[in-house]
Amino acid sequence: MTSDARVVVIGAGLAGVTLARRLGELGTPALVVGEEEHRPYNRVLLAEVLAGRYAPEVITLPAPPALVRARVVGIDRSAREVRCADGSAIGYGTLVLATGSNPVLPPLRGLFAAGQELPAGVHAFRTMDDCLRLSAAVRPGVRAVVVGGGLLGVSAARALAERGAQVVLAQQAERLMERQLDPGASRLVLRHLRGLGVEVHTECRVRDVRCVGGAVRSVELADGYALDADLVVLACGVRPRTGLAEDAGLTVREGVVVDGALRTSDPRIRAVGDCAEHAGTVYGLAAPALEQAAALAGLLTGTAASPYTGTRSLTRLTLHGPDSPFDLAAFGETDVRPGDDVVQLADATRGTYRRVVVRGDRLVGGVLVGELGTVGALARAWEGAEPLPTDGGPLLHLLTPDGGS
Repeated sequence: MTSDARVVVIGAGLAGVTLARRLGELGTPALVVGEEEHRPYNRVLLAEVLAGRYAPEVITLPAPPALVRARVVGIDRSAREVRCADGSAIGYGTLVLATGSNPVLPPLRGLFAAGQELPAGVHAFRTMDDCLRLSAAVRPGVRAVVVGGGLLGVSAARALAERGAQVVLAQQAERLMERQLDPGASRLVLRHLRGLGVEVHTECRVRDVRCVGGAVRSVELADGYALDADLVVLACGVRPRTGLAEDAGLTVREGVVVDGALRTSDPRIRAVGDCAEHAGTVYGLAAPALEQAAALAGLLTGTAASPYTGTRSLTRLTLHGPDSPFDLAAFGETDVRPGDDVVQLADATRGTYRRVVVRGDRLVGGVLVGELGTVGALARAWEGAEPLPTDGGPLLHLLTPDGGS
């Protein structure tokens, strides 16, 4: 294939590999350029590897037929080439940025005192290498502090507790997973983590990482309270990886700006996944990345002409414990506006919680904890954005399989 016709994908994560696979199925092979030495893997399942539940090879993705191990350092738009760190150049007809995101490293005192490397014992938790280094450092009784109580921080804290670590989770917001969960569901997550022995501090800000001899010894909070630590895990969110796009002169806001055809400001360059910003939104989740990859495969091969219009994504999380798994799901808007109706069912004995928000005659969001048998029906009602029946009975059936009887 000539470079004028070649599709080149930068990034061997979930979005890039899925796109290449779909293109291959549609008769348009793509070359994937990835810089990680590991086989492509599902980043969503890294916490299961850290917990020891899965071996690393279990979460690998089917490798694309054409995969080059290289670090791309620049894009020459006029020559339609990507330049690699080893001095090689790869020509493209269509270039797809699937560069993903980088972990946010908070500006804590002591974090980079010795240079640009994290001190010994301080770990980001984004890549397979991060996961393997952290896994090698965990042993029963080790004192671990997780900074950040979002989806990633909660998953990391649970995994470390399962490995026998003494875990403290420090969350700056007033509750855990505040971006996905309402207060009621967040309290159940808190109760579950405490049941695993995790000590949780909310509404606290980490100020300093204290190191001795280049290794972490404690984490200091803004109120002066110090947490002894052998390990620190930074789970403070992610930021779209847009450096290549910026250097190439593409339009970048929070992410690489794309239209409904997932085109950047250069029509020969597309973007999908965590690095892409569509209609002002950077999703940073697996479901939108997969949907964008499927849409772009159809657009590039002419098998689908419909533009990408956005993703209504559902967040699911399973926290394993000594007894039974703790399942939760959240979708749409969970914050209530004036005039909204709220339907809530809770069973403290069974540890279940269901709450949905109705605006006018439409379901706009919900949170479910515990038994998730109804989540599929609720998600379909939300995704379809169809008017709900006015008598409320069918909604009750969506919330309870037995219709509340």
